[in-house]
Amino acid sequence: MGERPGLRERKKAKTRALIQKEALRLFREQGYAATTVEQIAEAAEVAPSTVFRYFATKEDLVLVDQFPLFMRALQEVPPELGPVQAVRATLRVVFDAQAPEEFAESMEREKLMFTVPELWAATLENVTGLIGTMRGLLAARAGRDPGDPEIRNVTGAIVGVIMAVWFDWVKDPDMDAPAEFDRALGHLEDGLRT
Repeated sequence: MGERPGLRERKKAKTRALIQKEALRLFREQGYAATTVEQIAEAAEVAPSTVFRYFATKEDLVLVDQFPLFMRALQEVPPELGPVQAVRATLRVVFDAQAPEEFAESMEREKLMFTVPELWAATLENVTGLIGTMRGLLAARAGRDPGDPEIRNVTGAIVGVIMAVWFDWVKDPDMDAPAEFDRALGHLEDGLRT
């Protein structure tokens, strides 16, 4: 069993979560561009310098790196699974690990990342990093080089399917995203037969 974080670390995590929660609330109510860091600080009852201590930029309030959880889960799925099966299983693990409130917050962030022009460039940078890391992990699982064209192709196909569902999810927040990701990757796994 892992050690429980100390009081200081728990307090920092709570402060960080509160700042982000208030930022997302204000972005939803006022719009991203109209919300200032000062307003976020006031809502979270901290100084603006505290906001910047936890989040270097305003964009960072939205861009949360959830990829480490995804990558850890991808490394832990059974090695006999093919690349699409492995990513499918990984997404199930990631979605199952989220509490309903975390899932709703995640959806709110996703919507901002895909609809606010100021956030799109940073989102694209994150996605590009994810693609490279996923490609490396899928190559390692297959005992192949990440530069192998077949690894590139399967990674691109997986990411393409995920992005297509992501864009639909942002437009339709009531979509059962976990089920749709699973169905879409199942369709890819079956060779995209129509």
